[in-house]
Amino acid sequence: MAELVGKSEKASEVSNYEDICVQRSVFLIPYILIALIGGIPIFFLEISLGQFMKAGSINVWNICPLFKGLGYASMVIVFYCNTYYIMVLAWGFYYLVKSFTTTLPWATCGHTWNTPDCVEIFHHEDCANASLANLTCDQLADRRSPVIEFWENKVLRISRGLEVPGALNWEVTLCLLACWVLVYFCVWKGVKSTGKIVYFTATFPYVVLVVLLVRGVLLPGALDGIIYYLKPDWSKLGSPQVWIDAGTQIFFSYAIGLGALTALGSYNRFNNNCYKDAIILALINSGTSFFAGFVVFSILGFMAAEQGVHISKVAESGPGLAFIAYPRAVTLMPVAPLWAALFFFMLLLLGLDSQFVGVEGFITGLLDLLPPSYYFRFQREISVALCCALCFVIDLSMVTDGGMYVFQLFDYYSASGMTLLWQAFWECVVVAWVYGADRFMDDVACMIGYRPCPWMKWCWSFFTPLVCMGIFIFNAVYFKPLVYNNTYVYPWWGEAMGWGLALSSMLCVPLHVLGRLLTAKGTMAERWQHLTQPVWGLHHLEYRAQDLEVRGLTTLTPVAESSKVVVVESVM
Repeated sequence: MAELVGKSEKASEVSNYEDICVQRSVFLIPYILIALIGGIPIFFLEISLGQFMKAGSINVWNICPLFKGLGYASMVIVFYCNTYYIMVLAWGFYYLVKSFTTTLPWATCGHTWNTPDCVEIFHHEDCANASLANLTCDQLADRRSPVIEFWENKVLRISRGLEVPGALNWEVTLCLLACWVLVYFCVWKGVKSTGKIVYFTATFPYVVLVVLLVRGVLLPGALDGIIYYLKPDWSKLGSPQVWIDAGTQIFFSYAIGLGALTALGSYNRFNNNCYKDAIILALINSGTSFFAGFVVFSILGFMAAEQGVHISKVAESGPGLAFIAYPRAVTLMPVAPLWAALFFFMLLLLGLDSQFVGVEGFITGLLDLLPPSYYFRFQREISVALCCALCFVIDLSMVTDGGMYVFQLFDYYSASGMTLLWQAFWECVVVAWVYGADRFMDDVACMIGYRPCPWMKWCWSFFTPLVCMGIFIFNAVYFKPLVYNNTYVYPWWGEAMGWGLALSSMLCVPLHVLGRLLTAKGTMAERWQHLTQPVWGLHHLEYRAQDLEVRGLTTLTPVAESSKVVVVESVM
């Protein structure tokens, strides 16, 4: 459960949540509604499914083998997520190292990476100050902050576009390597060792958030920021984009469709109360984002008061909230290096939690594919090492001068709202309509001793698939090609690469269904009947023998003790 708490504290999820709140101040309302209709039911579905089947993201779909493509799709998505998400950790680690100075390097101009347009001014009323060579406010608008120049010219060394990759940034590359080494040694021994580590990494960020909140609310202008956060703009509630953002944010923040929840659920005891755990974890997830909103908006309110602008103007889009807005805010605080180090240490811990769980989910699914006869010593350690090494090699494309353009492609397409919504839609359809919602509710009751609230069954069967497909269609209708920083338009081959990332996971489901149906024998009805028959494990017979009357037992395939799967047909 500690690892699932850690997964709920995504560094990028918190910054994405606050970024959308800045842009659409009515965001909280659709966020809560979609969490109740879609997020929590699927969150519970994936955890309980993993616990019931005792398998990773692929073999968990032995509950309906025809749709095992869902498992392969989740493996593809979580691999992409593991690959690009760690860049947030690498950048955070780089900022953390640079925070241990008397003067923060992004607080002043005059460095080698600064341009002649760099200006340290923040107060708009000082536009015509004689010390700034009688700059007018219009002239000041063309100047650049040292915070932005540090981010773009020093950290990213950003080039003109995707077609200009440039050279490796060796400082960020070393930070990236350090992050992967840390992830490897935390994950290589399995969930027991990782669970001990996340007891610290999952709880300490809350301590830092409380400290930052106390500091934030004492700053001038903090109250205005919090009021902006909580006061909805009702005129925006009718905008489809608000609902699209809420849906995609919920599914991304809850880690739905990645296979990580099913993998971690598989480590639970068979009779663990996963229903209660899922509700608690979902509340922790959304509660963390909501609480972090007070921290961030108190800081943004302070920045807006300092600069004399509206609060919506001080936050950047994308990763800018973490690497531009907050670094700019700490330069205005007393003892700035202390607050900078504290913030980026928290960011690093938040990211490590999610990275641990993502890698664990991928490795669990991968090892489930290997037959017991292929077992060898240090199998897990070698698999984790190969996974980390492969991801690191791919990540090298993101630490070049054009690396941010590659990162945005992965972020926008590979684990985007469309892929996660597609995954969640099919999960609900398969469990509720192919396997049977009532049947799965009975399976959950077999584990926890009682049937969950009927709301869960109604959501799996009707509400959640409709919400997923509705937001998916809205996403397709209102789709906008990827643009970086509102200026750079990706070339056609860059867009093609992005769609390749998205379709590589989305096509797993229909292609697997089509392939299995075409290669099976018998009539189409017989093929469907055979391929949707669950593949039970021995633990199902052990735990269900006392509660179920097994009738019509047609096949019981003899297997070795090391093989945990038998095929039976049972009626509850």
